[in-house]
Parts: sequence; structure tokens; C-alpha cells
Amino acid sequence: MLSAQRVSRRFTDGTVALDGVDLSIADGAFVVLLGPSGCGKSTLLRLLAGLDQPDSGQILWDEGAKPRPGEIGFVFQDATLLPWADATDNVFLPLRLAGRSLSDCRAEIRSLLAKLGLAGFEHAKPAELSGGMRMRVSIARAMIARPRLLLMDEPFAALDEFTRHRLQDDLRALWRETGMTVVFVTHSIYEAAFLASHLVIMTPRPGQIATMRAGLDQTAGPRRTDPAMAALIGAITADVTRMMPTS
Repeated sequence: MLSAQRVSRRFTDGTVALDGVDLSIADGAFVVLLGPSGCGKSTLLRLLAGLDQPDSGQILWDEGAKPRPGEIGFVFQDATLLPWADATDNVFLPLRLAGRSLSDCRAEIRSLLAKLGLAGFEHAKPAELSGGMRMRVSIARAMIARPRLLLMDEPFAALDEFTRHRLQDDLRALWRETGMTVVFVTHSIYEAAFLASHLVIMTPRPGQIATMRAGLDQTAGPRRTDPAMAALIGAITADVTRMMPTS
């Protein structure tokens, strides 16, 4: 579906964020980018979204075709909601920009908000919602246009562990239901092991791909207490330990 071929990115201050990254993303995969701060995970995500351009190499979409409007959704670290708009209007934003009317979309928006645990909060404004609820609205806004590709930049990093677990469960259920492709950035080994169908471990800066691993079988929805989950966490931890500087 999407590939990065020998992609490098150097910023104006001389920092090399990415150096020769090769990555192929299959249609319908849940790809998790895992690595230390500053390794270029978010930079790679912005390149995949078309929000930035590589200094060398190329990003190819569907063997050279350009993505059409609405085919890519992006969830940032912060919910970035319109403070004056309620949950419904925030989710409606990309559909409004596409020329659709709220009356035609209201049932669809209500259904998606309910799947994300926000039934009854359709008319709440961001200031009336918790951090986890605001992130749910942000995810709904990114998903409402039914993108083929959903890019997520550490969306749960600032949340408490209880909220984080619930959102992980909801996200995985929606991914399995919709069949969309997800690329998800995280610092958390546990989160990566739980969510990923395909796991990409990146080196410290300059960012390169150190290891790629298959995730757990997501068709059955692995539980957090499964022995296979513990084994994968151990294997990822060993991968990360080997690539980190010794001093």
C-alpha cells in the first residue's frame, strides 16, 4: 500500500533525523514504530502523511499514485480540538470541508462516538471532557471520513494507564472492524506488543530500522495476560537493549 525507499531527512540545523529508511506497509496492517525519543518516528510519520518531504529517497503510495483527499487520517499527540465546538462539530470538521452537510452525517458521527465510548457526550465541548475523552474525539475526527491510512503520533502518551488500556482496546477493535491500515508511533514496549500486527524498532538518531518483528495474531484479540504477550515483550526488550549505547 505504502513504502518508504531509502528515505533520509536532515533539518536545517544539521540534525539527521532519518538515514536511509526502507519500509513497506501492507494494506490492512497495524504497524507500530517503536524507538527512543529523537529517533525520527514522528518525522517518518509526517513524511508518510505528505506533511514533509524527504531530502533523499521517496515515499510511494500504491505504486506511485497520489493519495486522494480523505484517504489519510492523522491523530497528533495533542487532541487539537476546536475549543468552541462540541464533540459532534469537531468530528464533523473533515466532512464539512469535503462539502457534506451535518444533517446527512449526524447519525454516522453519533455511531462512531458511541463506539469510542462517548455516547451521551455528543454536545460536550472540549473543556467539559477529560483528556482521554478529548483524545477519543480526535480519533473519531480522524476516522470519520473512513481513511485508508490512519497515522497516529503517540496519541495515548499523556494519559493514565487505565484510560490508555481502554483506548488501546477500542482502537484495536475499530481497526479490526474497518480493515484500515494504521501506523502508530509509541515509546511503550508494552503498547507496541499489544497493538502491533507488524513491529518496527528504530535506532537512536539518526533514525534507521534496527529490527522488524511480526506481532501477535490479532484475529483472536490477544489478552494482556497471554503468555505469548509476555514472550513478545521480552523479545522486544532484548532487541531494544542490544541496539542502545552501552555507555
